[in-house]
Amino acid sequence: RCQRWVENCRRADLEDKTPDQLNKHYRLCAKHFETSMICRSSPYRTVLRDNAVPTIFDLTSHLNNPHSRHRKRIKELSEDEIRTLKQQKIDEAFEREQATQELNESNEQNTVSEEGGGEQEEKVIPLTLEERENKDYLKSLFEILILMGKQNIPLDGHNVDEVPEGIFTSDNFQALLEYRINAGDEVLRKRFEMTAVNLEYCSKTQQKQMLEICESCVREETLREVRDSHFFSIVTDEVVDIAGEEHLPVLVRFVDDSHNLREEFVGFLPYESDPEILAVKFHMTITEKWGLNMEYCRGQAYIVSSGFASKMKVVATRLLEKYPQAVYTLCSSCALNVWLAKSVPVVGVSIALGTIEEVCCLFNQSPQLLVELDNTISVLFQNNEEKGNELKEICRSQWTGRHDCFEVLVDLMQALVLCLDAICSDSSVRWNNFIAGRAFVLSSALTDFDFIVTIVILKNVLLFTRAFGKNLQGQTSDVFFAASSLTAVLHSLNEVIENIEVYHEFWFEEATNLATKLDVQIKLPGKFRRAQQKNLDSEITSEDYYKEILSVPTVEHIIQELKDIFSEQHLKALKCLSLVPSVMGQLKFNTSEEHHTDMYKNDLPNPDTLSAELHCWRIKWKHRGKDIELPSTIYEALHLPDIKFFPNVYALLKVLCILPVMKVESEKYEMGRKRLKAYLKNTLTQQRSSNLALLNINFDIKHDLDLMVDTYIKLYP
Repeated sequence: RCQRWVENCRRADLEDKTPDQLNKHYRLCAKHFETSMICRSSPYRTVLRDNAVPTIFDLTSHLNNPHSRHRKRIKELSEDEIRTLKQQKIDEAFEREQATQELNESNEQNTVSEEGGGEQEEKVIPLTLEERENKDYLKSLFEILILMGKQNIPLDGHNVDEVPEGIFTSDNFQALLEYRINAGDEVLRKRFEMTAVNLEYCSKTQQKQMLEICESCVREETLREVRDSHFFSIVTDEVVDIAGEEHLPVLVRFVDDSHNLREEFVGFLPYESDPEILAVKFHMTITEKWGLNMEYCRGQAYIVSSGFASKMKVVATRLLEKYPQAVYTLCSSCALNVWLAKSVPVVGVSIALGTIEEVCCLFNQSPQLLVELDNTISVLFQNNEEKGNELKEICRSQWTGRHDCFEVLVDLMQALVLCLDAICSDSSVRWNNFIAGRAFVLSSALTDFDFIVTIVILKNVLLFTRAFGKNLQGQTSDVFFAASSLTAVLHSLNEVIENIEVYHEFWFEEATNLATKLDVQIKLPGKFRRAQQKNLDSEITSEDYYKEILSVPTVEHIIQELKDIFSEQHLKALKCLSLVPSVMGQLKFNTSEEHHTDMYKNDLPNPDTLSAELHCWRIKWKHRGKDIELPSTIYEALHLPDIKFFPNVYALLKVLCILPVMKVESEKYEMGRKRLKAYLKNTLTQQRSSNLALLNINFDIKHDLDLMVDTYIKLYP
């Protein structure tokens, strides 16, 4: 299509340009296209149809124009002239490369403006043979690095302890480079034909420099879309280990040009143990290194492992102080109850959550282990097959992320312990030593009374938030009505804390009954008993100990966390979901969005007409045709053909859509998180690289090799 554009414009001098170069450096006026070729799908953007080709050109009007006698005439070239010119351009292809940043100011490129055509011609200083060969060489190196990133090939080859002393072995990068030379890459062959075979062709330092440029260029493609969209939200995932150092994965949410909500991975941030330093570096990376304007940030959410929650809360608070509209919310990919449990600042809770994850990982390692667990469940639930079958199905899913995961765990406790005991005491050779050893350790952890009390108390406390959390991950109408039910949830939890003695007594009784069933001794934790040996007067009971150390702080923390995460601004934003037509219908079209949209007033294109526009929006759906269904999600509303007639509604829906609490409607637009999980699962900790990870996770993003080469030459002349 680019070729047809160039031919129709009679610009033979542009025929050797790549589509990418034409797109970045040249523009064509809209008057050269038929009106049928122009699609105005958005009130803010005019785009061409996919098959649009310019056909309207007046190549003779300048002859009759007295003011054009001093302007450059357009010469109509013959076929022979075009062919000759084309051949000249091919011979001078290297001279037409994208202009590089010259060190000598006298060699800077000059730009000549053409009054007649409105386009610009670049005067490029011809490259010397040495410069041309150097660019080709660097391009080959970048191609190898991009291949390694996309295919998840680590840079290092054999470990030092694998190679006998005195023997040189290539790392993976050099091995691919040598393979490319052997396959006929003349540029690389000329470069290294006289180099000793036991020398590195490309140093680790140079590899690191080039990888950073690759990462930056690929990330910039996503960030460019984010900036075009204006509004975005920041989401971080659990802290991960990258080659021995802790990093924080960062994702951005935004609505693209096609009105689709997307969540894309944009990189890792080195984790800092000091929350204040982490907050400063987090802000600097997003604004200075990545170039995002935090004034457009409308939401922030942090999915964290146990022990990291308090630090990330400091980060959220610091960002809110600078940017009040960056609302602190829950993330749609994490169940509220799981998120609350991970944030509880009690050591016993963190240990219990880690144990649960290890148990789940062990059984997911092998289908035979799941079969063994199924058989144990069948024996225990002979009299209730329906319940047994339900538990078997749950065990084959990622049940540790469910809203009711602690209820499921209490139901499974006896089956898990019996199954683990059977595995570690099996006299046959069915299980290897590693699995048998892990089974023994996990069985001991599950049959510790401290663990049993912890999961029973978490189960009972989080029962009060389960329905509320489930609605937050439901349909748009469920999320809207969940915002109204928060008061009732907090009221129930406040009643619990006021009568904690009574509630704790019931919870502790349930824990002791479960311990008795598992033949576990009811006792105080060993570390507490050892600490109290010198205090002969201490006669604290197990029940009182767990009330003070576990029940009270857990309930108090969950109440405070709910108030923090569902701030007044957050609830106001959720109330704006009444803009979605199906929610309007459930409210009998008696809604008042104006009262809740104040916080987004500066985000609207025409705030003065908001009230009238909202009235028209309600009337449109209230008096719709009988065969017209009400759109039930923000996604459906954004894709309505006439949404362009409601610019303020469109802007509000777009901002609401990117709030982290709203789920991504289509899985294909949430691939960033799934690819991140796949990369971490499939790559050994020591072989992980933050640079290569970005290339691997965003393997389908286009990349400009010329830009990478030019950037490298500019940064490292």
